Amino acid sequence: MASSVSKTEPHIEHHVAHHFDTSEQEFNAAKLGMWVFLVQEVLFFGGLFVAYAFFKSLYPEMFIEAHKQLSWKMGALNTCFLIFSSFTMVMGVREAQLNRRRSSIRYLMATFCLATAFMVVKYFEYSAKIHHGYLPAEWFFGEGTNQTLPIFFGLYFALTGLHGLHVLVGMGLIAWLIYRSMKGEFYEEFYTPLEMVGLYWHLVDLIWIFLFPLLYLVG
Repeated sequence: MASSVSKTEPHIEHHVAHHFDTSEQEFNAAKLGMWVFLVQEVLFFGGLFVAYAFFKSLYPEMFIEAHKQLSWKMGALNTCFLIFSSFTMVMGVREAQLNRRRSSIRYLMATFCLATAFMVVKYFEYSAKIHHGYLPAEWFFGEGTNQTLPIFFGLYFALTGLHGLHVLVGMGLIAWLIYRSMKGEFYEEFYTPLEMVGLYWHLVDLIWIFLFPLLYLVG
């Protein structure tokens, strides 16, 4: 069956890079490099998580008051978008492994659309915070009884802003995968870029799963 699918969906034969002996060695090297990169990303966010834990231990009441200014419904909606996008990303890789190029492209496009929806929700959320003055440091002019509220919103914008930047990078990578998939570069013998971007996207999803309860459900 795989051969019949391949005939209807032709692909470009992948040639292993000259510094690798086999395609398996090439794939394993890429995967090791990606895991090292992901560990670095965890450490990158780790500093902000430590800052969150430190300030929350100092001002627990302030965190409870501040989180009420966030829309848990918007946060929950974005959580659904990212969780479902992880599923579509997995399916995009799987379909490429089965030589179902057009189906893989559809799943990648769905992932891109879900990421776009995430950013649209985040845009409306940020707009509301800016309009009401819930900003970091000296830019804060929102209502509240606690003078340390700017600390929470500093952490909020740092954590969600950095995460949003990673979402935008992921969208660029997914668009690049769609372009290459349309050219027929991915098939059962070569899907390394799909697998690597998939790992990156799952990390983006995982980080948000931590951010949602820490920021939106802290009370």
